[in-house]
Amino acid sequence: MFTNLSDKLDKAFHVLKGHGKITEINVAETLKEVRRALLDADVNYKIAKEFTNRVKEKALGQNVLTTLNPGQLLVKIVKDELTELMGGETVGMNLGGSPTVILMSGLQGSGKTTFSGKLANYLKKKKTKQVLLVGCDVYRPAAINQLKVVGEQIGVEVYAEEGNQNPVEISQNAIKHAKATGKNVVIIDTAGRLAVDDEMMTEISNIHKAVHPQETLFVVDSMTGQDAVNTAKAFNDILNFEGVVLTKLDGDTRGGAALSIKSVVNKPIKFIGTGEKMEAIDVFHPDRMADRILGMGDVVSLVERAQEQFDEQEARKLQKKIAKNQFGFDDFLKQIQQIKKMGNMKDLVGMIPGVGKAMKDVDIDDDAFKGIEAIIHSMTPSERSKPSTINASRKKRIAKGSGTSVQEVNQLMKQFEQMSKMMKMMQGGGGKRMMQMMKGMGR
Repeated sequence: MFTNLSDKLDKAFHVLKGHGKITEINVAETLKEVRRALLDADVNYKIAKEFTNRVKEKALGQNVLTTLNPGQLLVKIVKDELTELMGGETVGMNLGGSPTVILMSGLQGSGKTTFSGKLANYLKKKKTKQVLLVGCDVYRPAAINQLKVVGEQIGVEVYAEEGNQNPVEISQNAIKHAKATGKNVVIIDTAGRLAVDDEMMTEISNIHKAVHPQETLFVVDSMTGQDAVNTAKAFNDILNFEGVVLTKLDGDTRGGAALSIKSVVNKPIKFIGTGEKMEAIDVFHPDRMADRILGMGDVVSLVERAQEQFDEQEARKLQKKIAKNQFGFDDFLKQIQQIKKMGNMKDLVGMIPGVGKAMKDVDIDDDAFKGIEAIIHSMTPSERSKPSTINASRKKRIAKGSGTSVQEVNQLMKQFEQMSKMMKMMQGGGGKRMMQMMKGMGR
């Protein structure tokens, strides 16, 4: 996420390395590189210039604290300004109304349908929310089918009217259906085009007037950079939407959309999409994103993701198993499944301060656990529950069954043994420490 921008900003701050204080000359040289980094990330020139001017104004004349060097001070100022540029504070959703109506807008290919499913899944996890997805893209043949597949995947009902080509009528009927079936959130997936045109704008404007949504979200592909910002402006002029959703942030994103969109349309970024999985959705926090751009990681988001997968009842069961020395490969497999649910592996690594930068050139495959899972699945139920019974001949059979080598099976056995010992040690420190460790399983 924003790797190129992070690298270039890091190089810019090196200009100040070794200097005892901030001067007009060395700060100008650094900010020239900062502005170049922002422009390379496809940030609007005017916004980039205003940004560096504000940083310069704040940096000059400041006394460098004894605990900081000039580079660290400038990083802090840039971090604060990046946070402000992206909105300053986290903005939540308006979930009022009976039902709450959320209207999704955006161009074709921006990820509207997939994100509608992610948002439905996100809201469904809040136990009080009963969600209805509505297919109003009556032009793209696969759109409603795609929405139905997504709905089935997350266990959410999809409302569609086969043969009806009137999206205004469909959306109104869907709200009546939601009221009749006890649904308190309606997410309407609308049609997009390859580019902004009058027909699309008129249609979505008519839907907006007919259903009076509590939230209108503009979904934008973050890889389109400055074009995304221009499109957002065109949509906002018609819809006056409440917030922006940035999708595909796990791709080769330059960052221009995330950094410019708030300044241009004066609307907050509310959510980001960070992968294909239905769980790959995050509330947008400007301060945390600024930290990530500057290579400081995002421990808070990492802990939140881990806690979402944390099951207190399961943790207590596991605690008892460890106490009785009964921790087996089935339990180990459950922990792997929890980590996988947390999202894209490279994204998770990027949240750890310092680690993301160190591993930026390392290809972390989302299937990194595939070999381990294959080995465990090749064991018998008895072997999984009692790993101590796995001898040399069993290891050969397991390796053959999983398409791996005996060395790989031995390596997994060794890692498992070390993990079991560590968990046993933590168990000895009391239940509280064990529970804390379970909450941090994402590590």
